[in-house]
Amino acid sequence: MRIGCTLCCTTALITALLRGQGSKDAATDWPVYTHDLAGSRYSPLKQINARNVAKLAAAWSYKLQGDAAAAAPAGRGGGGGVNSEATPIVVNGVMYLPAANRVVALEPETGQELWSYPVAGGAPSRRGVAYWPGDAAHPPHIIFTAGRRLIGLNANTGKIDPGFGKEGEVDMTVAYIGVPTIFKNMVMVGSNPGGKPTGPPGDARAFDARTGAKLWDFHTVPRPGETGHETWVGDSWKDRSGTNIWAFNLTVDEERGMAYLPVASPAAGSYGGDRKGANLFGNSIVAVDAATGKYKWHFQTIHHDIWDADPPAAPSLIDITVNGKKIPALAEVTKSGWMFILDRVTGKPVFGVEERTVPKSDVPGEETAPTQPFPLKPSALARVSFKPEDLVTAADTTAEHAQACRELVEKNGGVSNFGPFTPWPFRAEGAPVKSALVFPGGEGGGNWGGTAVDLTTGYIFVHTTDEGLLGWVEKAPTGPLPYDKTSLDGIRPPRGAFEVPMGDAGGWPCQKPPWGRLTAVNAHTGDIAWQIPIGITEQLPDGKQNTGRGGVAGPIATAGGLVFIGATTDNRFRAIDSKTGKELWVAKFDHTANANPMTYQGKNGKQYVAVIATDTLAVYALP
Repeated sequence: MRIGCTLCCTTALITALLRGQGSKDAATDWPVYTHDLAGSRYSPLKQINARNVAKLAAAWSYKLQGDAAAAAPAGRGGGGGVNSEATPIVVNGVMYLPAANRVVALEPETGQELWSYPVAGGAPSRRGVAYWPGDAAHPPHIIFTAGRRLIGLNANTGKIDPGFGKEGEVDMTVAYIGVPTIFKNMVMVGSNPGGKPTGPPGDARAFDARTGAKLWDFHTVPRPGETGHETWVGDSWKDRSGTNIWAFNLTVDEERGMAYLPVASPAAGSYGGDRKGANLFGNSIVAVDAATGKYKWHFQTIHHDIWDADPPAAPSLIDITVNGKKIPALAEVTKSGWMFILDRVTGKPVFGVEERTVPKSDVPGEETAPTQPFPLKPSALARVSFKPEDLVTAADTTAEHAQACRELVEKNGGVSNFGPFTPWPFRAEGAPVKSALVFPGGEGGGNWGGTAVDLTTGYIFVHTTDEGLLGWVEKAPTGPLPYDKTSLDGIRPPRGAFEVPMGDAGGWPCQKPPWGRLTAVNAHTGDIAWQIPIGITEQLPDGKQNTGRGGVAGPIATAGGLVFIGATTDNRFRAIDSKTGKELWVAKFDHTANANPMTYQGKNGKQYVAVIATDTLAVYALP
């Protein structure tokens, strides 16, 4: 009975997701940054599957650099000045993506350029573009951002639509460098106001896809009379910046008309003496009415954050069955190494969350939260603590690496770690050197690559980085600092990664491997189904190379029983068996595939898999 219910719920969800956003066949296209508004990053295509993926071969590639970019023969490497994080979209047989200083439309079977629009006055977001299908009075649009500009192009011609905003552009006032999220006739965006404590707000906004008129905004720092305002002591809410949605996209429950906002940390990130309180909606998932921006509920993943441990990506939505009960859920991963599985209608944790006492800061003026939320399931997906015996040894890597790591610890006066949410220590002028070692570090845990879900098994996949951050807080030199406004006339938080350079091999972390992992969580139980080190350190001797490697991009899943992921700093693109975690196929690039992949079916009936490796779009298919 339980299995039957799960399959029924899954089938219903797949049907809902495959409606797409303006795509005639969302099952074969990739019409949205995350494939669908539910953020699944899941494709029902299965021509490429666990049995034949080992035969995958390069089909075509496309250079993103400069105006002379053109389709290139398979196998040509990347390089140059572009560091793209974009996931292309494919809608109604056309591929769209940003390419350096342009937005382009390509034939997805060959890479042949159909049109190219050069963006004047600043490059387009290097993270992607969105598609609006148009209506009876308007042609379909490609909508993207360029700093604070929201720009609309005719998707058929690549020409500016003069009826959108003012001659095709809308001034958003505050920049957003992610991918617009389009729901019905609304264009929703986050914000990138910068890292100063005071400045532009980090609000979410929505605009009319037909005219560019502003429809609503949501105050991520609540104003007097709004829910959450009481979590800011005194006037610390005024002109507060940060607390923004820098994630690359938003997630929408189409059936319920709810949008989910992953709100980042308040600025400045490492000191909060000038913002006492829990600081809502910092470090929260906020559900709003997509049509109006009206608050529905929130869940805060960190109270009064001093670690800059944002929820870095919008959640994935998935219907699950727990103890025979169907639950509309969402899964949110954080830089702090945890995954929160919540009821997406109410915001309540599905498997429980416990407030646990955490260490107290000794920094003058700082008042860290006495407790933090710990999900009971799943367990931490990345390293969240450190003990002296966790320091790397020659047996783990090399004698040279181990010695350099011991010297790093000694240079920092030893390192202190009191488990999750270890605070930064205060280092008084002239006092002995002391440092905290915080896990995860600044790159996570999870990062903007976010989660992917397999809608047939209920598995949630996430890539996490295991790398620590060393640091302390000290009184700043005389004079204002650009990123802090505090009672100590400026707090300076010197910080550095817990790693050492190893020549041409780059930086190697100083704790024992793994240094990066790919994890599958069973959403129906909250348990980890499997977990593997993802990425290798090929400069190490045989038998030691399977260290796992960090990265910030994420995976996708397919009905072919596969997880595709680039992301890792070993410059590989991999296919993983989604049921077991076994590596089935790998391609090597000259540069990192620092972008989420995607897959689609061409007009010729072939399934393709694509990922951008720094400045080159690489596309694969079966022979």
